[in-house]
Order: sequence, then structure tokens, then C-alpha cells
Amino acid sequence: MAEYSLVWMEQALLDAGLKVAATPGWRSRGRGEMGAIKGVICHHTATKAAGNMPSLKLITEGRPDLGGPLAQLGLGRDGTFYLVAAGRANHAGSGQWGDVEGGNTHMIGIEAENAGDGSEAWADVQVDAYKRGVAALLSRAGAPAGMCCGHKEYARPQGRKVDPDMDMDEFRAHVAGHMKGAMPVRPPIPAQDDQARPTLRRGDEGDLVREVQAKVGVAVTGSFDAVTEAAVREVQRAAGMVADGIVGPKTWTAIDKAPVPSARPLPTGGGDG
Repeated sequence: MAEYSLVWMEQALLDAGLKVAATPGWRSRGRGEMGAIKGVICHHTATKAAGNMPSLKLITEGRPDLGGPLAQLGLGRDGTFYLVAAGRANHAGSGQWGDVEGGNTHMIGIEAENAGDGSEAWADVQVDAYKRGVAALLSRAGAPAGMCCGHKEYARPQGRKVDPDMDMDEFRAHVAGHMKGAMPVRPPIPAQDDQARPTLRRGDEGDLVREVQAKVGVAVTGSFDAVTEAAVREVQRAAGMVADGIVGPKTWTAIDKAPVPSARPLPTGGGDG
């Protein structure tokens, strides 16, 4: 299938030093091609389920009353951006922000994992990634910081939506700061460890992926899939690390030190995508 135009999102987010996980088929997923990108609409999932991104399947496939994809991007609780669709998504509905009324056609949608009812505090790592990710997308699209909004601000009639549960004026101010280079930036994950082993993530292939799979106790296929990612997250949690499923230098060390699992059930990925 042909790829849609928003395939550039992956590199834009990676260049900003953010954690990125590609879902299978995301490059050709969408409800049609996008128009000119004029902004970003921020959402929260309103999901209380545990896990890093338990709403990923729903965002990708949609609901009985609304076909997927429901956003171009999902944002996990650990600050990982999940690439869902490079084409148009059903995320905006009726509304307006600035001179944009066709949000589905002209604005990228991000669904951030959060209960959204005040019962779950936003994690600092997630909010930081949210702001930096929006800044990277707007910069790549040539749009100003003022063209990011909450769904609650875009939706008409006013009051129809309440997401995301955060101060959007402060959010935009921080996005503007990132776009100007005036905000502190978290250092990106190094490209390799002290043994010259590269950072690995979902979608990578090769002998080093086989090495990881053997050490975390999943099928040794050489393809870094969702099952491998879930097993890596288990090792990271056990080591007290941010469980992002990415094998960077610190995770290589944790995997080297972890006991090799023998006969445990293979992880299915579950809510961690």
C-alpha cells in the first residue's frame, strides 16, 4: 500500500531526542491523505487501565461508533510516542482553532495516555515529551506555537470536550520556548553503548536483536517486535528504570545483568503495545 504524507513525523520526533515506537503498518494507515498541516490537537485517552499505552489498540482500530485510526500519534505514560497513522485520523470532530475548521484534515492528533478525571497525575517525563513533541511537529510543519490546542479548545459547541486535563496556555508557552531553543532539553538516548552495541527499538532486525531476545527469554527471530518490546520493558521495570522498551546503553547493561528466563510464558505486549 502507498505511504501517506505524515511519514516525516518519525524523523522529526527522533531528531528532537524523543522516544519513538512504530506500530506495524502506520505509514500506510489513515482514512485518506492529509491536507496542509496547520497545527496539532492535544487529547487525553480518558483510560484508567494500567500500562504504558493500554489505549493503543483502540486508537489504531477505532470504536464501534467511530472507525480508526483515532489519532496519528499515541503518547505513553513514559513519554514514548507511538506512530499510529501517517494519514488522516478521526480525532477532531466539529470545531475550530484559529482559521482551521477541518481539524481531521489539517491538524495532527495526539492521544496522551491519562485517566483525565483528576485521579491520575501527569508524569513529568510524559508532559515534557508532549511539549517537545508538539514543538518538533509544529516546527517541521512551519506552524507557530499558537497552533497547538487542546481538544477542549477546538471542539464546538464549547464544552463538548474536556481533554486534555492540563493548562493549555502554559503548555503553549513551553512549546514556544522549545521552538525558540529557550527550554532545557533532556539528552537523547545515546546511539550506542561502550561496547559499540547500537540502541535498538521496535522494528529493528539482526543478530543483536537475536542476542536481546535470547537474554530476555522470547522467541529468537531477529525481529524486534511487540513481544520483544514487552519483555524488554519487564527487565527495565525490574531494574527500576523507565520502561520504554528501547534498548539503549543503560538497558543493555540491565539485560546483561538480568538472569536469563527459563520457562516463563512469553509476554504478549498487553497494554504496553
